[in-house]
Amino acid sequence: MSRKKSRSAKTRGTPIVLPQSLLGSKSSPDAGALAAAQHKQIQDMIDLLKRNHLTELEIERAGVRIRVRHEVAVKTVSATVTDQGSAGGPALSQPAAPASVPAEDTTGLITITSPIVGTFYRSPSPDADPYVEEGDYVKKGQVLCIVEAMKLMNEIESEVDGRITKILVESTKPVEYGQALFLIDPKATP
Repeated sequence: MSRKKSRSAKTRGTPIVLPQSLLGSKSSPDAGALAAAQHKQIQDMIDLLKRNHLTELEIERAGVRIRVRHEVAVKTVSATVTDQGSAGGPALSQPAAPASVPAEDTTGLITITSPIVGTFYRSPSPDADPYVEEGDYVKKGQVLCIVEAMKLMNEIESEVDGRITKILVESTKPVEYGQALFLIDPKATP
């Protein structure tokens, strides 16, 4: 008796050789009925599937085809940030607002956006003065804030010379990629 290979083994090109216990004898009197021995063979197929990290395994013997498929579940992990300062009943989580510029007139203003997801800090340390305040004149390349991502402090610099007209994020709040942080008027003079 020869060994059969799985029809659709999802590995790196290495065929899986089925154990002899799965192949059984071809001279079974009733190939359609599942006897106790056939249940064991199917369980052996399932174990083989899991042991070799396969997603699908198929075997055909004496006109009976058995396909075992293992769907890999994808875990979705979501985190919500709730305001600890809210009083009253249970906290309700709401989806984050899309990163956009406020509805006020921003014509002619330059928007400085976050290049990464992280935590926004206006100063280099909690007891230090903020890098900039609204109304401050800034030069191109001047540090405006820090966005912390995975314990790395990323300095965000001004892209233009101009006056800070609006700071759009509170210090220590999470920011998203592309979220507006500052509005700068490039036409303002010192």
